Amino acid sequence: MFIKIKKAKYIGDYKLKVTFSDGSEGVVDLFNTLKGKIFESLKDKKNFMKFKVDEELGTIVWENGADLAPEYLYFLAFKDRKDLKPKFKEWKYI
Repeated sequence: MFIKIKKAKYIGDYKLKVTFSDGSEGVVDLFNTLKGKIFESLKDKKNFMKFKVDEELGTIVWENGADLAPEYLYFLAFKDRKDLKPKFKEWKYI
């Protein structure tokens, strides 16, 4: 099963509360993710907050064309869950 983003809500700083297609909810802190040219403008919180959930892509996107893999967001939300380590290894996040 592929993970997709169903809902996302800005909760402060560079954090989003995200609902995934498997029904789980988690908080992702994207502060350390905003690296590289495409993410530079998102360091301005006014720009960061202008995201939306793209239903076709199943992830969050910004006006400047930036997006993040839903699997990466899932990893950020649940990286401390030991039961998910095999999945994160398969996805090559650990």
